[in-house]
Amino acid sequence: MSRAGRSVRDLLPSRADVDLRPRTLRADLLAGVTVGVVALPLALAFGVSAGVGPGPGLVTAVVAGIVAAVFGGSRVQVSGPTGAMAVVLAPIVAQHGPAAVPLVAILAGVVVLLAGVTRLGRVVTFIPWPVVEGFTAGIAAIIFLQQVPAALGVTGAVGGNPLRMAVDSAVVAFGDGPTALWTLGTVALVAVVMLVLPRVAPALPASLVAVVLATVVAQLVDAPVARIGALPDSLPLPSVPHLDAGMLRSLIGPAVAVAALAAIESLLSARVAAAMPSPEPAGRRGATGSVPDDATHRYDPDRELVGQGLASIASGAFGGMPATGAIARTAVNVRAGARTRLAAVVHSVVILGVIYLATGPVSAIPLAALAGVLMVTAVRMVSVATLRAVLTSTRADAVVLVVTAVVTVAVDLIEAVQIGLLVAAFFALRSVAKAAAVHREPLPGPAQPGDEHIALYRLDGAMFFGAADRIHAQIRDDQDALVVVLRLSHLRLVDATGAHALGELVADLERSGVTVLVKGIQPAHLPVLTRVGVLDELRHEKHLFEDLPPAIEHARSHVARAQAGVGAVTRPPGPAAVVAPGDALSG
Repeated sequence: MSRAGRSVRDLLPSRADVDLRPRTLRADLLAGVTVGVVALPLALAFGVSAGVGPGPGLVTAVVAGIVAAVFGGSRVQVSGPTGAMAVVLAPIVAQHGPAAVPLVAILAGVVVLLAGVTRLGRVVTFIPWPVVEGFTAGIAAIIFLQQVPAALGVTGAVGGNPLRMAVDSAVVAFGDGPTALWTLGTVALVAVVMLVLPRVAPALPASLVAVVLATVVAQLVDAPVARIGALPDSLPLPSVPHLDAGMLRSLIGPAVAVAALAAIESLLSARVAAAMPSPEPAGRRGATGSVPDDATHRYDPDRELVGQGLASIASGAFGGMPATGAIARTAVNVRAGARTRLAAVVHSVVILGVIYLATGPVSAIPLAALAGVLMVTAVRMVSVATLRAVLTSTRADAVVLVVTAVVTVAVDLIEAVQIGLLVAAFFALRSVAKAAAVHREPLPGPAQPGDEHIALYRLDGAMFFGAADRIHAQIRDDQDALVVVLRLSHLRLVDATGAHALGELVADLERSGVTVLVKGIQPAHLPVLTRVGVLDELRHEKHLFEDLPPAIEHARSHVARAQAGVGAVTRPPGPAAVVAPGDALSG
Protein backbone atom coordinates (compact mmCIF):
# COMPACT_ATOMS: atom_id res chain seq x y z
CA MET A 1 0.00 0.00 0.00
CA SER A 2 1.21 3.49 -0.83
CA ARG A 3 2.27 5.93 1.85
CA ALA A 4 -0.82 8.07 1.21
CA GLY A 5 -3.03 5.00 1.49
CA ARG A 6 -1.50 4.05 4.84
CA SER A 7 -1.95 7.62 6.03
CA VAL A 8 -5.68 7.55 5.25
CA ARG A 9 -6.07 4.07 6.74
CA ASP A 10 -4.57 5.28 10.02
CA LEU A 11 -7.46 7.73 10.37
CA LEU A 12 -10.18 5.11 9.92
CA PRO A 13 -11.65 2.49 12.29
CA SER A 14 -9.98 -0.91 12.36
CA ARG A 15 -10.78 -4.39 13.62
CA ALA A 16 -8.51 -3.85 16.62
CA ASP A 17 -10.74 -1.08 18.01
CA VAL A 18 -13.11 -3.49 19.80
CA ASP A 19 -12.24 -6.52 21.91
CA LEU A 20 -15.23 -8.86 22.37
CA ARG A 21 -13.58 -11.32 24.72
CA PRO A 22 -15.92 -12.02 27.67
CA ARG A 23 -13.94 -10.23 30.37
CA THR A 24 -13.31 -7.14 28.23
CA LEU A 25 -16.91 -7.10 26.98
CA ARG A 26 -18.24 -7.27 30.54
CA ALA A 27 -15.97 -4.42 31.65
CA ASP A 28 -17.02 -2.22 28.72
CA LEU A 29 -20.73 -2.85 29.28
CA LEU A 30 -20.47 -2.00 32.97
CA ALA A 31 -18.41 1.13 32.31
CA GLY A 32 -20.79 2.26 29.56
CA VAL A 33 -23.86 1.95 31.78
CA THR A 34 -22.05 3.82 34.57
CA VAL A 35 -21.05 6.69 32.32
CA GLY A 36 -24.48 6.83 30.71
CA VAL A 37 -26.13 7.28 34.11
CA VAL A 38 -23.64 10.02 35.01
CA ALA A 39 -23.92 11.72 31.61
CA LEU A 40 -27.74 11.91 31.48
CA PRO A 41 -28.22 14.89 33.83
CA LEU A 42 -25.16 16.62 32.33
CA ALA A 43 -26.51 16.28 28.79
CA LEU A 44 -29.79 17.82 29.90
CA ALA A 45 -28.08 20.58 31.85
CA PHE A 46 -25.61 21.59 29.14
CA GLY A 47 -28.40 21.81 26.56
CA VAL A 48 -30.37 24.11 28.84
CA SER A 49 -27.24 26.13 29.70
CA ALA A 50 -26.46 26.67 26.02
CA GLY A 51 -29.96 28.02 25.43
CA VAL A 52 -31.14 25.30 23.04
CA GLY A 53 -33.05 23.21 25.58
CA PRO A 54 -32.50 19.71 26.98
CA GLY A 55 -33.55 17.88 23.79
CA PRO A 56 -30.51 18.84 21.67
CA GLY A 57 -28.31 18.00 24.66
CA LEU A 58 -29.65 14.44 24.68
CA VAL A 59 -29.39 14.16 20.90
CA THR A 60 -25.75 15.29 21.01
CA ALA A 61 -24.88 12.78 23.72
CA VAL A 62 -26.38 9.96 21.64
CA VAL A 63 -25.34 10.77 18.07
CA ALA A 64 -22.00 12.45 18.69
CA GLY A 65 -21.16 9.98 21.43
CA ILE A 66 -21.48 7.01 19.08
CA VAL A 67 -19.77 8.61 16.07
CA ALA A 68 -16.82 9.91 18.10
CA ALA A 69 -16.42 6.54 19.83
CA VAL A 70 -16.23 4.72 16.49
CA PHE A 71 -14.08 7.18 14.54
CA GLY A 72 -12.11 8.95 17.30
CA GLY A 73 -8.49 8.41 18.22
CA SER A 74 -8.95 7.37 21.86
CA ARG A 75 -10.27 4.01 23.03
CA VAL A 76 -11.73 5.45 26.24
CA GLN A 77 -12.80 8.98 25.30
CA VAL A 78 -16.47 9.87 25.95
CA SER A 79 -17.85 12.70 23.83
CA GLY A 80 -20.96 14.84 23.94
CA PRO A 81 -22.13 18.28 25.07
CA THR A 82 -19.81 19.97 27.54
CA GLY A 83 -19.79 23.00 29.78
CA ALA A 84 -17.14 24.80 27.75
CA MET A 85 -19.14 24.30 24.55
CA ALA A 86 -22.29 25.53 26.27
CA VAL A 87 -20.41 28.67 27.27
CA VAL A 88 -19.39 29.35 23.65
CA LEU A 89 -22.83 28.52 22.23
CA ALA A 90 -24.81 30.74 24.61
CA PRO A 91 -23.88 34.06 22.90
CA ILE A 92 -24.43 32.45 19.48
CA VAL A 93 -27.94 31.44 20.53
CA ALA A 94 -28.57 34.93 21.92
CA GLN A 95 -27.57 36.55 18.62
CA HIS A 96 -28.76 34.07 15.99
CA GLY A 97 -31.33 31.91 17.79
CA PRO A 98 -31.35 28.19 18.65
CA ALA A 99 -31.91 27.23 15.00
CA ALA A 100 -28.35 28.35 14.16
CA VAL A 101 -26.73 25.82 16.49
CA PRO A 102 -27.06 22.72 14.23
CA LEU A 103 -25.56 24.67 11.33
CA VAL A 104 -22.71 25.87 13.55
CA ALA A 105 -22.16 22.25 14.58
CA ILE A 106 -21.84 21.13 10.95
CA LEU A 107 -19.55 23.99 9.95
CA ALA A 108 -17.34 23.52 13.00
CA GLY A 109 -17.27 19.77 12.39
CA VAL A 110 -15.97 20.31 8.87
CA VAL A 111 -13.18 22.56 10.20
CA VAL A 112 -12.17 20.02 12.87
CA LEU A 113 -12.31 17.19 10.33
CA LEU A 114 -9.98 19.09 7.98
CA ALA A 115 -7.61 19.76 10.88
CA GLY A 116 -7.41 16.02 11.52
CA VAL A 117 -6.93 15.09 7.87
CA THR A 118 -4.13 17.65 7.56
CA ARG A 119 -2.41 16.22 10.68
CA LEU A 120 -2.72 19.20 13.03
CA GLY A 121 -3.55 17.07 16.06
CA ARG A 122 -0.24 17.52 17.85
CA VAL A 123 -0.53 21.31 17.92
CA VAL A 124 -2.27 21.04 21.30
CA THR A 125 0.97 19.78 22.85
CA PHE A 126 2.35 23.29 22.47
CA ILE A 127 -0.24 24.78 24.83
CA PRO A 128 1.52 25.49 28.15
CA TRP A 129 0.18 24.02 31.38
CA PRO A 130 -0.65 27.42 32.98
CA VAL A 131 -2.77 28.33 29.92
CA VAL A 132 -4.71 25.07 30.22
CA GLU A 133 -5.33 25.54 33.94
CA GLY A 134 -6.28 29.20 33.54
CA PHE A 135 -8.64 28.26 30.70
CA THR A 136 -10.23 25.54 32.83
CA ALA A 137 -10.64 27.83 35.83
CA GLY A 138 -12.22 30.53 33.65
CA ILE A 139 -14.68 28.07 32.10
CA ALA A 140 -15.61 26.78 35.56
CA ALA A 141 -16.33 30.34 36.73
CA ILE A 142 -18.50 31.02 33.66
CA ILE A 143 -20.47 27.78 34.09
CA PHE A 144 -21.12 28.60 37.75
CA LEU A 145 -22.18 32.18 37.04
CA GLN A 146 -24.44 31.10 34.17
CA GLN A 147 -26.44 28.91 36.57
CA VAL A 148 -27.16 31.71 39.05
CA PRO A 149 -30.37 32.87 37.25
CA ALA A 150 -31.79 29.33 37.23
CA ALA A 151 -30.70 28.82 40.83
CA LEU A 152 -32.66 31.94 41.79
CA GLY A 153 -35.68 31.17 39.63
CA VAL A 154 -35.04 34.11 37.28
CA THR A 155 -35.62 33.81 33.55
CA GLY A 156 -33.11 36.03 31.76
CA ALA A 157 -31.45 36.48 28.41
CA VAL A 158 -29.06 33.77 27.39
CA GLY A 159 -25.56 34.71 26.32
CA GLY A 160 -25.00 37.94 28.20
CA ASN A 161 -22.01 38.64 30.37
CA PRO A 162 -22.24 35.89 33.03
CA LEU A 163 -21.16 38.12 35.91
CA ARG A 164 -23.68 40.83 35.01
CA MET A 165 -26.41 38.22 34.55
CA ALA A 166 -25.67 36.77 37.97
CA VAL A 167 -25.81 40.18 39.65
CA ASP A 168 -29.00 41.21 37.83
CA SER A 169 -30.63 37.89 38.74
CA ALA A 170 -29.80 38.40 42.40
CA VAL A 171 -31.45 41.84 42.28
CA VAL A 172 -34.59 40.45 40.63
CA ALA A 173 -34.74 37.48 43.00
CA PHE A 174 -34.55 39.79 46.00
CA GLY A 175 -37.96 41.17 45.04
CA ASP A 176 -39.47 37.71 44.52
CA GLY A 177 -38.51 35.94 47.70
CA PRO A 178 -40.74 32.79 47.70
CA THR A 179 -39.70 31.54 44.24
CA ALA A 180 -36.04 32.22 44.93
CA LEU A 181 -36.25 30.27 48.20
CA TRP A 182 -37.74 27.23 46.46
CA THR A 183 -35.14 27.21 43.70
CA LEU A 184 -32.29 27.84 46.11
CA GLY A 185 -33.53 25.00 48.27
CA THR A 186 -33.54 22.70 45.24
CA VAL A 187 -29.99 23.71 44.35
CA ALA A 188 -28.88 23.21 47.93
CA LEU A 189 -30.44 19.73 48.06
CA VAL A 190 -28.69 18.69 44.85
CA ALA A 191 -25.36 20.10 46.02
CA VAL A 192 -25.52 18.36 49.40
CA VAL A 193 -26.35 15.00 47.83
CA MET A 194 -23.59 15.32 45.22
CA LEU A 195 -21.02 16.26 47.85
CA VAL A 196 -22.03 13.81 50.58
CA LEU A 197 -23.16 10.71 48.67
CA PRO A 198 -19.71 9.88 47.20
CA ARG A 199 -18.35 9.69 50.75
CA VAL A 200 -21.16 7.43 51.95
CA ALA A 201 -21.85 5.29 48.89
CA PRO A 202 -19.22 5.91 46.21
CA ALA A 203 -20.70 3.27 43.90
CA LEU A 204 -23.90 5.30 43.36
CA PRO A 205 -24.10 7.98 40.63
CA ALA A 206 -24.35 11.06 42.83
CA SER A 207 -25.57 13.51 40.18
CA LEU A 208 -28.38 11.21 39.02
CA VAL A 209 -29.47 10.40 42.57
CA ALA A 210 -29.47 14.11 43.43
CA VAL A 211 -31.62 15.00 40.41
CA VAL A 212 -34.07 12.15 41.05
CA LEU A 213 -34.39 13.09 44.71
CA ALA A 214 -34.93 16.78 43.92
CA THR A 215 -37.57 15.87 41.31
CA VAL A 216 -39.44 13.56 43.68
CA VAL A 217 -39.47 16.18 46.43
CA ALA A 218 -40.62 18.88 44.01
CA GLN A 219 -43.46 16.65 42.80
CA LEU A 220 -44.57 15.65 46.28
CA VAL A 221 -44.78 19.21 47.60
CA ASP A 222 -45.84 20.71 44.27
CA ALA A 223 -42.96 23.17 44.45
CA PRO A 224 -43.36 26.33 42.33
CA VAL A 225 -40.18 25.77 40.33
CA ALA A 226 -39.68 25.67 36.56
CA ARG A 227 -39.41 22.20 35.01
CA ILE A 228 -37.66 20.88 31.90
CA GLY A 229 -40.97 20.34 30.13
CA ALA A 230 -41.69 18.35 27.00
CA LEU A 231 -38.87 16.31 25.50
CA PRO A 232 -38.60 14.45 22.19
CA ASP A 233 -39.57 10.80 22.59
CA SER A 234 -37.44 9.74 19.60
CA LEU A 235 -34.46 10.89 17.62
CA PRO A 236 -35.34 13.38 14.89
CA LEU A 237 -34.63 12.42 11.30
CA PRO A 238 -31.33 13.76 9.95
CA SER A 239 -31.59 16.82 7.74
CA VAL A 240 -29.42 19.62 6.39
CA PRO A 241 -30.15 22.92 8.18
CA HIS A 242 -31.35 25.81 6.04
CA LEU A 243 -28.43 27.85 4.78
CA ASP A 244 -28.17 31.09 2.87
CA ALA A 245 -25.19 33.26 1.99
CA GLY A 246 -25.92 35.88 4.64
CA MET A 247 -26.28 33.34 7.44
CA LEU A 248 -23.13 31.53 6.29
CA ARG A 249 -21.10 34.75 6.46
CA SER A 250 -22.40 35.56 9.91
CA LEU A 251 -21.75 32.07 11.29
CA ILE A 252 -18.30 31.37 9.83
CA GLY A 253 -16.53 33.24 12.64
CA PRO A 254 -18.48 31.57 15.47
CA ALA A 255 -18.04 28.18 13.78
CA VAL A 256 -14.26 28.58 13.66
CA ALA A 257 -14.24 29.54 17.35
CA VAL A 258 -16.37 26.49 18.17
CA ALA A 259 -14.06 24.29 16.09
CA ALA A 260 -10.98 25.58 17.90
CA LEU A 261 -12.58 24.90 21.27
CA ALA A 262 -13.74 21.43 20.19
CA ALA A 263 -10.26 20.50 19.00
CA ILE A 264 -8.47 21.85 22.07
CA GLU A 265 -10.87 20.37 24.61
CA SER A 266 -11.05 16.97 22.89
CA LEU A 267 -7.27 16.61 22.57
CA LEU A 268 -6.69 17.74 26.15
CA SER A 269 -9.28 15.25 27.36
CA ALA A 270 -7.69 12.42 25.37
CA ARG A 271 -4.25 13.38 26.70
CA VAL A 272 -5.54 13.36 30.29
CA ALA A 273 -7.16 9.97 29.73
CA ALA A 274 -3.90 8.60 28.32
CA ALA A 275 -2.18 9.37 31.63
CA MET A 276 -4.84 7.77 33.83
CA PRO A 277 -4.29 4.24 35.21
CA SER A 278 -6.97 1.64 34.52
CA PRO A 279 -8.50 -0.27 37.44
CA GLU A 280 -6.79 -3.60 37.93
CA PRO A 281 -8.76 -6.60 36.69
CA ALA A 282 -9.81 -9.17 39.24
CA GLY A 283 -7.09 -11.67 40.00
CA ARG A 284 -4.27 -9.26 39.11
CA ARG A 285 -4.46 -6.94 42.09
CA GLY A 286 -1.08 -5.78 43.27
CA ALA A 287 0.65 -3.12 45.27
CA THR A 288 -0.09 -0.33 42.82
CA GLY A 289 -3.82 -1.01 42.48
CA SER A 290 -3.66 -0.46 38.74
CA VAL A 291 -2.30 -2.06 35.61
CA PRO A 292 -0.69 0.00 32.88
CA ASP A 293 -2.32 -0.65 29.54
CA ASP A 294 -0.58 1.08 26.65
CA ALA A 295 -3.10 -0.22 24.11
CA THR A 296 -6.03 1.15 26.10
CA HIS A 297 -4.47 4.52 26.90
CA ARG A 298 -2.69 5.25 23.63
CA TYR A 299 -4.45 7.79 21.41
CA ASP A 300 -3.98 9.24 17.94
CA PRO A 301 -4.53 13.03 18.02
CA ASP A 302 -5.15 13.31 14.28
CA ARG A 303 -7.70 10.52 14.26
CA GLU A 304 -9.29 12.08 17.35
CA LEU A 305 -9.88 15.29 15.40
CA VAL A 306 -11.36 13.31 12.52
CA GLY A 307 -13.72 11.55 14.91
CA GLN A 308 -14.76 14.74 16.68
CA GLY A 309 -15.32 16.50 13.36
CA LEU A 310 -17.56 13.70 12.10
CA ALA A 311 -19.36 13.64 15.47
CA SER A 312 -20.24 17.35 15.28
CA ILE A 313 -21.37 17.00 11.66
CA ALA A 314 -23.63 14.08 12.57
CA SER A 315 -24.93 15.85 15.66
CA GLY A 316 -25.80 18.94 13.64
CA ALA A 317 -27.57 16.82 11.03
CA PHE A 318 -29.84 15.45 13.80
CA GLY A 319 -30.46 18.92 15.25
CA GLY A 320 -27.90 18.66 18.04
CA MET A 321 -24.99 20.72 19.34
CA PRO A 322 -21.27 20.65 18.53
CA ALA A 323 -19.54 17.91 20.48
CA THR A 324 -16.21 17.58 22.22
CA GLY A 325 -14.41 15.05 24.34
CA ALA A 326 -15.68 15.37 27.91
CA ILE A 327 -12.91 15.19 30.51
CA ALA A 328 -15.16 14.36 33.49
CA ARG A 329 -17.13 11.62 31.70
CA THR A 330 -13.97 10.21 30.17
CA ALA A 331 -12.42 10.01 33.63
CA VAL A 332 -15.51 8.17 34.93
CA ASN A 333 -15.23 5.80 31.97
CA VAL A 334 -11.59 4.99 32.72
CA ARG A 335 -12.20 4.55 36.46
CA ALA A 336 -15.17 2.28 35.72
CA GLY A 337 -12.84 -0.09 33.84
CA ALA A 338 -13.49 0.70 30.17
CA ARG A 339 -11.16 -1.16 27.85
CA THR A 340 -12.38 -0.33 24.33
CA ARG A 341 -14.62 2.07 22.40
CA LEU A 342 -17.63 -0.11 23.13
CA ALA A 343 -18.00 1.52 26.56
CA ALA A 344 -18.58 4.97 25.02
CA VAL A 345 -21.09 3.47 22.55
CA VAL A 346 -22.99 1.83 25.41
CA HIS A 347 -23.08 5.17 27.25
CA SER A 348 -24.89 6.69 24.27
CA VAL A 349 -27.27 3.72 23.99
CA VAL A 350 -28.25 4.18 27.65
CA ILE A 351 -29.19 7.81 26.96
CA LEU A 352 -31.01 6.73 23.80
CA GLY A 353 -33.08 4.37 25.94
CA VAL A 354 -34.09 7.29 28.13
CA ILE A 355 -35.25 9.24 25.05
CA TYR A 356 -37.52 6.39 23.94
CA LEU A 357 -38.66 5.08 27.31
CA ALA A 358 -38.46 7.76 30.02
CA THR A 359 -39.10 11.23 28.63
CA GLY A 360 -42.18 11.62 30.86
CA PRO A 361 -40.33 11.42 34.20
CA VAL A 362 -37.37 13.38 32.81
CA SER A 363 -39.64 16.26 31.75
CA ALA A 364 -40.57 16.81 35.41
CA ILE A 365 -36.99 17.55 36.49
CA PRO A 366 -36.68 21.08 37.95
CA LEU A 367 -34.34 23.37 36.05
CA ALA A 368 -32.88 24.41 39.39
CA ALA A 369 -31.79 20.79 39.94
CA LEU A 370 -29.81 20.88 36.71
CA ALA A 371 -28.36 24.23 37.78
CA GLY A 372 -27.21 22.60 41.01
CA VAL A 373 -25.54 19.77 39.08
CA LEU A 374 -23.65 22.25 36.92
CA MET A 375 -22.63 24.41 39.88
CA VAL A 376 -21.10 21.44 41.66
CA THR A 377 -19.52 20.27 38.41
CA ALA A 378 -18.00 23.72 37.91
CA VAL A 379 -16.51 23.73 41.39
CA ARG A 380 -15.06 20.26 40.85
CA MET A 381 -13.46 21.36 37.57
CA VAL A 382 -11.01 23.50 39.52
CA SER A 383 -8.27 21.66 41.39
CA VAL A 384 -7.11 23.81 44.28
CA ALA A 385 -3.89 21.83 44.56
CA THR A 386 -3.15 22.32 40.85
CA LEU A 387 -3.87 26.04 41.00
CA ARG A 388 -1.65 26.38 44.04
CA ALA A 389 1.13 24.48 42.28
CA VAL A 390 1.01 26.78 39.24
CA LEU A 391 0.62 30.01 41.20
CA THR A 392 3.56 29.20 43.47
CA SER A 393 5.87 27.79 40.78
CA THR A 394 7.11 30.95 39.08
CA ARG A 395 5.82 34.50 38.77
CA ALA A 396 5.56 34.13 35.00
CA ASP A 397 3.40 30.99 35.24
CA ALA A 398 1.16 32.68 37.81
CA VAL A 399 0.67 35.68 35.52
CA VAL A 400 -0.13 33.44 32.54
CA LEU A 401 -2.73 31.50 34.53
CA VAL A 402 -4.41 34.60 35.97
CA VAL A 403 -4.47 36.46 32.64
CA THR A 404 -5.92 33.44 30.82
CA ALA A 405 -8.62 32.93 33.47
CA VAL A 406 -9.61 36.60 33.57
CA VAL A 407 -9.79 36.93 29.78
CA THR A 408 -11.82 33.71 29.60
CA VAL A 409 -14.44 35.14 31.95
CA ALA A 410 -14.38 38.76 30.81
CA VAL A 411 -13.82 38.48 27.05
CA ASP A 412 -13.84 35.23 25.11
CA LEU A 413 -12.62 31.64 25.44
CA ILE A 414 -10.66 31.45 22.19
CA GLU A 415 -9.13 34.88 22.70
CA ALA A 416 -8.19 33.76 26.19
CA VAL A 417 -6.14 30.87 24.78
CA GLN A 418 -4.54 33.17 22.21
CA ILE A 419 -3.65 35.83 24.78
CA GLY A 420 -2.45 33.20 27.22
CA LEU A 421 -0.14 31.78 24.56
CA LEU A 422 1.19 35.25 23.76
CA VAL A 423 1.88 36.01 27.42
CA ALA A 424 3.53 32.62 27.89
CA ALA A 425 5.65 33.18 24.75
CA PHE A 426 6.73 36.59 26.03
CA PHE A 427 7.93 35.15 29.33
CA ALA A 428 9.61 32.24 27.56
CA LEU A 429 11.53 34.58 25.27
CA ARG A 430 12.48 36.75 28.21
CA SER A 431 13.84 33.70 30.01
CA VAL A 432 15.87 32.68 26.96
CA ALA A 433 17.19 36.23 26.62
CA LYS A 434 18.21 36.29 30.28
CA ALA A 435 20.01 32.99 29.82
CA ALA A 436 22.21 34.57 27.15
CA ALA A 437 25.47 35.73 28.66
CA VAL A 438 28.87 37.14 27.66
CA HIS A 439 31.94 36.11 29.62
CA ARG A 440 35.45 37.52 29.31
CA GLU A 441 37.83 34.63 29.86
CA PRO A 442 41.56 34.51 30.68
CA LEU A 443 43.82 33.50 27.84
CA PRO A 444 44.95 29.87 27.98
CA GLY A 445 48.54 28.98 28.91
CA PRO A 446 51.26 31.10 30.53
CA ALA A 447 50.83 34.86 30.30
CA GLN A 448 52.86 36.63 27.65
CA PRO A 449 53.68 40.29 27.05
CA GLY A 450 50.81 42.04 25.30
CA ASP A 451 48.11 39.65 26.54
CA GLU A 452 46.40 42.60 28.23
CA HIS A 453 45.50 43.82 24.72
CA ILE A 454 43.71 40.57 23.76
CA ALA A 455 40.08 40.16 24.87
CA LEU A 456 38.68 36.62 24.76
CA TYR A 457 34.88 36.49 24.97
CA ARG A 458 32.62 33.45 25.21
CA LEU A 459 28.95 33.79 24.27
CA ASP A 460 26.56 31.42 26.02
CA GLY A 461 22.89 30.79 25.36
CA ALA A 462 21.13 32.62 22.56
CA MET A 463 22.04 35.41 20.20
CA PHE A 464 18.57 36.51 19.11
CA PHE A 465 16.45 39.64 19.03
CA GLY A 466 15.79 39.56 22.76
CA ALA A 467 19.45 39.40 23.76
CA ALA A 468 21.47 41.08 21.01
CA ASP A 469 21.36 44.63 22.37
CA ARG A 470 22.22 43.55 25.90
CA ILE A 471 25.18 41.51 24.67
CA HIS A 472 26.40 44.42 22.57
CA ALA A 473 26.26 46.73 25.60
CA GLN A 474 28.27 44.32 27.74
CA ILE A 475 31.20 44.20 25.33
CA ARG A 476 31.43 47.76 24.00
CA ASP A 477 33.08 49.23 27.13
CA ASP A 478 36.34 47.30 26.69
CA GLN A 479 38.78 50.09 25.69
CA ASP A 480 42.09 48.22 26.02
CA ALA A 481 41.74 45.48 23.43
CA LEU A 482 43.57 45.54 20.13
CA VAL A 483 42.37 42.02 19.26
CA VAL A 484 39.03 40.50 20.22
CA VAL A 485 38.52 36.74 19.99
CA LEU A 486 34.89 35.62 19.90
CA ARG A 487 34.16 32.05 21.00
CA LEU A 488 30.87 30.97 19.44
CA SER A 489 30.84 27.21 20.05
CA HIS A 490 28.58 27.46 23.14
CA LEU A 491 26.02 29.55 21.30
CA ARG A 492 22.80 27.49 21.16
CA LEU A 493 20.56 29.81 19.14
CA VAL A 494 21.17 32.45 16.48
CA ASP A 495 18.35 34.19 14.64
CA ALA A 496 18.57 36.80 11.88
CA THR A 497 18.45 39.72 14.31
CA GLY A 498 21.16 38.22 16.47
CA ALA A 499 23.32 37.53 13.44
CA HIS A 500 22.79 41.09 12.21
CA ALA A 501 23.80 42.46 15.63
CA LEU A 502 26.88 40.25 15.58
CA GLY A 503 27.80 41.58 12.14
CA GLU A 504 27.39 45.18 13.33
CA LEU A 505 29.55 44.41 16.34
CA VAL A 506 32.36 43.01 14.18
CA ALA A 507 32.12 45.99 11.81
CA ASP A 508 32.22 48.51 14.68
CA LEU A 509 35.28 46.86 16.21
CA GLU A 510 37.10 46.71 12.90
CA ARG A 511 36.32 50.37 12.18
CA SER A 512 37.71 51.34 15.59
CA GLY A 513 40.99 49.56 14.81
CA VAL A 514 40.32 46.33 16.71
CA THR A 515 41.05 43.07 14.91
CA VAL A 516 38.28 40.49 15.36
CA LEU A 517 38.96 36.75 15.31
CA VAL A 518 36.05 34.30 15.35
CA LYS A 519 36.38 30.80 16.69
CA GLY A 520 34.08 27.79 16.76
CA ILE A 521 31.09 28.63 14.57
CA GLN A 522 28.70 25.68 14.73
CA PRO A 523 27.63 24.15 11.39
CA ALA A 524 23.96 24.86 12.20
CA HIS A 525 24.70 28.58 12.65
CA LEU A 526 27.02 29.03 9.68
CA PRO A 527 24.29 29.52 7.01
CA VAL A 528 22.53 32.42 8.80
CA LEU A 529 25.83 34.07 9.75
CA THR A 530 27.01 33.80 6.15
CA ARG A 531 23.77 35.08 4.61
CA VAL A 532 23.59 38.05 6.97
CA GLY A 533 27.20 38.94 6.14
CA VAL A 534 28.93 38.46 9.50
CA LEU A 535 31.96 36.75 7.94
CA ASP A 536 32.27 39.50 5.32
CA GLU A 537 32.95 42.00 8.11
CA LEU A 538 36.12 40.17 9.17
CA ARG A 539 39.35 41.81 8.03
CA HIS A 540 40.67 38.59 6.52
CA GLU A 541 39.22 35.19 5.76
CA LYS A 542 42.00 33.62 7.89
CA HIS A 543 40.47 35.28 10.94
CA LEU A 544 37.99 32.38 11.23
CA PHE A 545 39.23 29.48 13.40
CA GLU A 546 37.97 26.08 14.47
CA ASP A 547 40.18 25.72 17.55
CA LEU A 548 41.18 28.13 20.29
CA PRO A 549 45.01 27.72 20.43
CA PRO A 550 45.58 28.83 16.81
CA ALA A 551 43.24 31.78 17.37
CA ILE A 552 45.15 32.93 20.48
CA GLU A 553 48.49 32.45 18.72
CA HIS A 554 47.26 34.56 15.80
CA ALA A 555 46.00 37.25 18.21
CA ARG A 556 49.39 37.40 19.98
CA SER A 557 51.17 37.77 16.66
CA HIS A 558 48.95 40.76 15.82
CA VAL A 559 49.73 42.42 19.14
CA ALA A 560 53.47 41.69 18.78
CA ARG A 561 53.54 43.29 15.33
CA ALA A 562 51.65 46.30 16.64
CA GLN A 563 54.03 46.71 19.57
CA ALA A 564 57.08 46.30 17.35
CA GLY A 565 55.84 48.90 14.91
CA VAL A 566 54.33 51.48 17.26
CA GLY A 567 55.98 51.07 20.61
CA ALA A 568 53.30 52.16 23.04
CA VAL A 569 50.11 50.46 22.09
CA THR A 570 47.08 52.71 21.84
CA ARG A 571 43.64 52.04 20.49
CA PRO A 572 42.58 54.46 17.77
CA PRO A 573 39.57 56.59 18.65
CA GLY A 574 36.33 55.38 17.17
CA PRO A 575 32.85 54.18 17.94
CA ALA A 576 32.37 51.81 20.82
CA ALA A 577 32.84 48.26 19.70
CA VAL A 578 30.72 45.24 20.50
CA VAL A 579 31.81 41.64 20.21
CA ALA A 580 29.81 38.49 19.89
CA PRO A 581 31.01 35.83 22.31
CA GLY A 582 31.45 32.29 21.15
CA ASP A 583 31.37 28.68 22.25
CA ALA A 584 34.04 26.98 24.29
CA LEU A 585 36.12 25.08 21.79
CA SER A 586 38.47 22.20 21.99
CA GLY A 587 41.87 23.05 23.38
